[in-house]
Amino acid sequence: VHLVESGGGLVQPGGSLTLSCTGSGFDFSGQAMKWFRQAPGKQREWVGSIGVAAGNVYNVDSDKERFTISRDNAKKMVWLQMSSLKPEDTGTYYCNTYLLDSGNLWGQGTQVTVSS
Repeated sequence: VHLVESGGGLVQPGGSLTLSCTGSGFDFSGQAMKWFRQAPGKQREWVGSIGVAAGNVYNVDSDKERFTISRDNAKKMVWLQMSSLKPEDTGTYYCNTYLLDSGNLWGQGTQVTVSS
């Protein structure tokens, strides 16, 4: 049972980045998926979620215009598309889902650095 994130990197302010998360070992299509981020020295915070039905997407209000979450159940993947990135978006981004039989499942995280 795994989640694996990818796609992080260094990007200039105002730039865009798309993070990917691939799930394995569980019924991906039956799981709501979430993205979190953790800035240096800060607590991990929720960024957004996508329900089992891809149309049900929830984002932090302040990021709603900049972040888009999507999924492809056939590929067992979820994406976080980020645009107009700001230095305060810097952090480690994690994919997450809650499994009824084992609790929270986290990926290893992918680092996003927004800097000129």
